[in-house]
Amino acid sequence: MSGLELIQPQLDDYELIDCGDFAKLERFGDRIVARPEPQALWHRSLPDEEWDRLADATFRRSGGGSAERSGERPAGDKRPSTDGGERGEWQLKPGVPDRWTIRYDYGAMHLRMRLALTGFKHVGVFPEQASNWNFIYDTLRETPAARMLNLFAYTGGATLAGRAAGAEVTHVDSVRQTVSWAADNAQLSGLESIRWIVDDALKFVRREVRRGASYDGIVLDPPAYGRGPDGEKWVLEQGLDEMLGLCAMLLKPHGFLVLNLYSMGLSALLAQTAVHQHFGAPPHEQFGELFFTDRAGKKLPLGVYYRFRR
Repeated sequence: MSGLELIQPQLDDYELIDCGDFAKLERFGDRIVARPEPQALWHRSLPDEEWDRLADATFRRSGGGSAERSGERPAGDKRPSTDGGERGEWQLKPGVPDRWTIRYDYGAMHLRMRLALTGFKHVGVFPEQASNWNFIYDTLRETPAARMLNLFAYTGGATLAGRAAGAEVTHVDSVRQTVSWAADNAQLSGLESIRWIVDDALKFVRREVRRGASYDGIVLDPPAYGRGPDGEKWVLEQGLDEMLGLCAMLLKPHGFLVLNLYSMGLSALLAQTAVHQHFGAPPHEQFGELFFTDRAGKKLPLGVYYRFRR
């Protein structure tokens, strides 16, 4: 399968209820949250009063501008931003807990993930990535004794999918609290023996190349901006080309790659061209946008993806 595709994942524990006026109203399991969304350029379909009635928790930004925007990625954040208004706080209805658990089931894969309301308006999962989890699971199930590397791995959805398929997984993220969160998700999902690494992703990959390491699959989920544990600075436009070149050295001839890009303005064709320069043109590739449709039929784009298997 190849070519430009739009993919809307299916999750029982997630629904995009409404979006517009730079915000989205979502259901995660039995909780409904309202939070900023810079790509929801249109008007809401439901009145504000209905958002207030439905939402168990609403994110209120503390700075000026969209809460999606900042000059640099905070801990665990993967979203694009351009000014300084990313921080904020959640307003909860009485009796609503700030932590809960959702489930994701696909075939024999049964994932459980702890969600929490963070100060940067994220909840600990990007549900649009479920399509990539399925791809990872299906691909690794066909590869005996596989090894997978998950870079900028956040709370570990892709890590869990790889381990559920039986692969030996190395999970790399620069934020210790986020890695601990991913380990909690693995425990909830009944998955063990994952290699947890707190490190700057680019530094780690450089070392792996020097060591002569190799992997059957690589998942690359970089933010627009970021900081490593020792203050290393990551800027997507400056670091992506080197990162892809190093990953090409680590990937086995029969391997697969999953690349996600969240920055507004970056296209799927850009991702394809950048990958081809280092990996060549694989026989089986997919690239396009991940999205969800709300109850009124409005389609909200939530990131660019590119993936191949040789």
